[in-house]
Amino acid sequence: MQDVTGSNPVSPTIFREDNDGELHVSNPLLIVYRHIMSMIQITFPDNSQREFESGTTGFDIAKAISPGLAKAAIAVKIDGQVRGLFELIDSNISLEVLTFEDPLGKEVFWHSSSHIMAQAVLEVFPKTKLAIGPAIEEGWYYDFEVEKPFSPTDLEKIEKKMSEIVAVKAKFSMSTKSRTEAIAQYKADANGDYKVEILEGLEDDTVSFYAHSRFEDLCRGPHIPNTGYVKAFKLIASSGAYWRGDEKRQMLQRIYGVSYPKKAMLAEYLHRMEEAKKRDHRVIGR
Repeated sequence: MQDVTGSNPVSPTIFREDNDGELHVSNPLLIVYRHIMSMIQITFPDNSQREFESGTTGFDIAKAISPGLAKAAIAVKIDGQVRGLFELIDSNISLEVLTFEDPLGKEVFWHSSSHIMAQAVLEVFPKTKLAIGPAIEEGWYYDFEVEKPFSPTDLEKIEKKMSEIVAVKAKFSMSTKSRTEAIAQYKADANGDYKVEILEGLEDDTVSFYAHSRFEDLCRGPHIPNTGYVKAFKLIASSGAYWRGDEKRQMLQRIYGVSYPKKAMLAEYLHRMEEAKKRDHRVIGR
């Protein structure tokens, strides 16, 4: 390989010709400039700032702060909006790492759990129609149209299927479609009635879907990185619920559940519920 140096003594441009006759150009200042331009500035809640390479993720940033934070991280808040932990970041932003200790972190975690349950219900009862499945104050619920109310045995079957879904650590991924395309998709699905009604009530031209494993649902997101983040869960009740809360509409079946990133958290929750039940019994017995 032959080197030829340009005329600028401060920042010489070097031309290298390889054995195949291809010319390569390098300039030390240009390399430094490109490195500087590839850096982005991250501002944290305490107003401290650090630089990271463009294309980094919330997980990378959490790991740079501490491995423990990266392990506990569920999602991030970027410029005030909750975003996925592994979304690429390519501009200067303010960022907060969200864990299960944060209310918004819990919301992401529990909403993702509702998706896992919805997949399980569909796989155990394929004729089910999906309605909605939000996070609530503690846990989540999902509403379904089914042929008959869920029994305790049904809930056990659903929990078993959920365990299988969690075990494979299926990644959550987001995609977008036009609202028109999404409506057509659900109209072609015999079980898509409720999703069509939801879509027809939106003004957005584009809508997002989240998929994991063999399941996809209309959803704004974001979600946990993968199903394996759910270490413990319990389906705690099922009941009837009218669609849209309107007694003139279809009666659906609502399943409530809770989930946690640690088994000890579920044990603590179940203990609290048992103690509350004992107090209720004592009050009723007076």
